[in-house]
Amino acid sequence: MAQCSVQMLLLLLLKIQTAKGKDVECVCEGNLCELPARCRGEQCFSSMIVSREAWVFQRGCLRDPEKVRMICSTPLSASQVVECCLGNLCNWNISSDSLLPMLLMVPEGEPIRYGVSTLVIFVVGPFVVLLLLSVLAVLGCRRLHHSRLQRLHELDAEQGAIDGLIASNVGDSTLADLLDHSCTSGSGSGLPFLVQRTVARQITLVECVGKGRYGEVWRGQWQGENVAVKIFSSRDEKSWFRETEIYNTVLLRHENILGFMASDMTSRNSSTQLWLITHYHENGSLYDYLQRVAVETVDGLLMATSVVSGLVHLHTEIFGTEGKPAIAHRDLKSKNILVKKDLRCCIADLGLAVTHSQTDNQLDVGNNPKVGTKRYMAPEVLDESIQTDCFDAYKRVDIWAFGLVLWEIARRTYSNGIVEEYKPPFYDLVPNDPSFDDMRKVVCVEQQRPFIPNRWFSDPTLSALAKLMKECWYQNPSARLTALRIKKTLDKIHSSLEKGKADC
Repeated sequence: MAQCSVQMLLLLLLKIQTAKGKDVECVCEGNLCELPARCRGEQCFSSMIVSREAWVFQRGCLRDPEKVRMICSTPLSASQVVECCLGNLCNWNISSDSLLPMLLMVPEGEPIRYGVSTLVIFVVGPFVVLLLLSVLAVLGCRRLHHSRLQRLHELDAEQGAIDGLIASNVGDSTLADLLDHSCTSGSGSGLPFLVQRTVARQITLVECVGKGRYGEVWRGQWQGENVAVKIFSSRDEKSWFRETEIYNTVLLRHENILGFMASDMTSRNSSTQLWLITHYHENGSLYDYLQRVAVETVDGLLMATSVVSGLVHLHTEIFGTEGKPAIAHRDLKSKNILVKKDLRCCIADLGLAVTHSQTDNQLDVGNNPKVGTKRYMAPEVLDESIQTDCFDAYKRVDIWAFGLVLWEIARRTYSNGIVEEYKPPFYDLVPNDPSFDDMRKVVCVEQQRPFIPNRWFSDPTLSALAKLMKECWYQNPSARLTALRIKKTLDKIHSSLEKGKADC
């Protein structure tokens, strides 16, 4: 077999060598040709030379390899043009008529060669262009941070009279009046832009009520009413912009979504401040409330139902010109849920939200590189197997997190006079500030879930809640319940509780 391959290789090399040394027949024309008008050589050529203002056309063959390289590499100029070809009679169709136009296109006495300046342009030009684009990009980034502030200043100059008129109208209104008007006037979830600015500038900050990775939350006052002012740090501008964008979505307003009033970018103490103004709830977050207070069964159910009602509204797309896209929260946790006076809850902090519209199948994940809170991350987020181009995948992440919030509420719900102290999910399995790897090991590798106390199974309501939260914690995301199914189940649990009380 090997001997056969060697023989074939030798035959192939022999053929190549034979073909290489084989002459071609060319058309010969000019004072160097002899009859018949044919010659043989390595290559054929055709040339046109200007000699004493006369055009001399020649065709023939080239034998010497050195001559082939010299003649065939002759540059095109105003005085001569040479074309070489390889093949029998390949210069047959190359005539003086085809070469003459090439001479006429070249300026008199100028060969077609690139000058030093042209070469410099070709070599240095792209680098200069890239440098200019880089400078423009840097300038653009620097201006981006202050672009909205500039726009506000321009509006100040141009529309002072309008602002004054709106300010006088706003001064006679309450928050309820303004928000009712915004819901009926087709202006979306937030107030009209100029009203937002007017409200923001009339707020007095009273006390700082919370701090987080985004910045601070203050209790403020506007026209004698309490409002919450979330002040973002300048490095978290993307979260502020995204939350503003989401809150201004048409038909987003819902009793279980934190009420948005205004968003403003202001300059104070020589620095830019990013404000998000919302309703104020003195009970604070669900996280804070559950640490202070244990709840009765009916109140725990009310809290859980109100949270999932807000989640249903977020996850549902409303069609029509005045509709809303489907929204996934992506950072649902007890710290991002606020408790109202009647113990119903509302979902807050939409800075990482994802939107989806079925009309154009558009998935908008925003431009914020941050991810959710590690303690509440679903298995598919921790092992990075989540389908990032699928909106349903983000909704299932919310369901996982809701199951953990439900567990937090259940722990602080009385049954037979017994209640556990507040603890965050996985408190007994990971450190206080768990790393990504800590959570991945517990949730993905060991597939552990929060501990469920034995006392829950002796209480019909808590036992039903335990079953429900387990159905939110399936390792397979597609097996988890939807927000609407959870809401219907909670309604049934509540009905059973009320019926049990009535029977007693």
